[in-house]
Amino acid sequence: MNRRHDIDALRALAFGLLILYHLSMLYVTEWSWHVKSSYLSEALQIPMLMLNRWRMDLIFLISGISTAFLMHNTRIGDFLRQRNWRLLLPLAFGIVVVVPIQPYCEGVVNGVVQPGFVDFLARYYTAAPWPENAFAGWQHGYTWNHLWYLAYLWCYTLLMALLQPALATRAGQRLQAAFTGLRGTKLLLLPALPLLLYTVVLQPHFPGTNDLIHDWYMHAVYFTVFAYGWCLARSDALWAELLRLRKPALGLALGMGAIYLALVLRFKGDEEVSTATQWLIWTLRNVYVWTTLCSILGWSYALLNRPFRWLPWATEAVYPWYVLHQSLTVLLAYWLVPLHIGPVAEPLLVGVGTVLGCWILTSGLIVRTPWLRPLFGLKPHHRADTRAMASPA
Repeated sequence: MNRRHDIDALRALAFGLLILYHLSMLYVTEWSWHVKSSYLSEALQIPMLMLNRWRMDLIFLISGISTAFLMHNTRIGDFLRQRNWRLLLPLAFGIVVVVPIQPYCEGVVNGVVQPGFVDFLARYYTAAPWPENAFAGWQHGYTWNHLWYLAYLWCYTLLMALLQPALATRAGQRLQAAFTGLRGTKLLLLPALPLLLYTVVLQPHFPGTNDLIHDWYMHAVYFTVFAYGWCLARSDALWAELLRLRKPALGLALGMGAIYLALVLRFKGDEEVSTATQWLIWTLRNVYVWTTLCSILGWSYALLNRPFRWLPWATEAVYPWYVLHQSLTVLLAYWLVPLHIGPVAEPLLVGVGTVLGCWILTSGLIVRTPWLRPLFGLKPHHRADTRAMASPA
């Protein structure tokens, strides 16, 4: 199987966008986060809102594509052993070693945790409940914060592996063909219908929590786009159709997004919105999300499917950067926000510091240290096999 450079590049870019998104969470007005700057921007809400609608859907879509490539010609047992090693080990290590700086900084800023990181860790590792609202996840005593993605991905990967016998049946093949056989307008609209159904039926009762157990609306959305990616991965005809539809998909995404945004701003703050209006907003939102994903896939296939010189490095670095970035961002903000150094210098230093920290720790330490590599989701050997379709996430 030929390596799909566009998927490698798109994965790296998607997680790079995630780093930028988390940096912006410091500054967007009305959106809570672990640490907040005093230099808040209401103007950030619009681009953040539109990005937030599809950023994680894109990551799970890419993960589904990567999973299909990884499962190709691999026994299910071997595949699951590899996935357990590369998902659960970094998750456990991240929860214990990388993430704790985030609840510490958040708890100190909230005035609930006393300064002193060693003392904090001594209590944190007992997993005892903390005072109310000490930090996100205080009820459980500890948190996985941004690493929730690894737990969700592990569950979806396990479920997809368990579904393989059913998908190999005639009924399963027909179900996959129903998706991979979509063309034209049907491809741009019909896959959005399940997402709309989940929004209408599940979202009012199960708002997003990232706690794995009660997150049924987000599970439905994320596993569906994960399954879309799995079906899409090896369908050359569907990739060709996405390539052909990339311009109409982009135009439809921009149009639906503009109307959706206009309605959201129009009814922002209204305590009650009519059922018809609410359904219209939900419909526009889900069509916007799916057409955006189609546009991204089509344009990346057209522009990124080539062996860029930076791609082998990015493919290997993306997993450690993902694990490290939010802890670095929160720590730098914890140090810099009280200094009030200005609305330009502060985000610049936090952003540059996050990137430099990820680069130094990854390229200077993690990839060069054999025992650290698996803790950050990397293969045990030093040089990544750029011929395999294995992906960190």
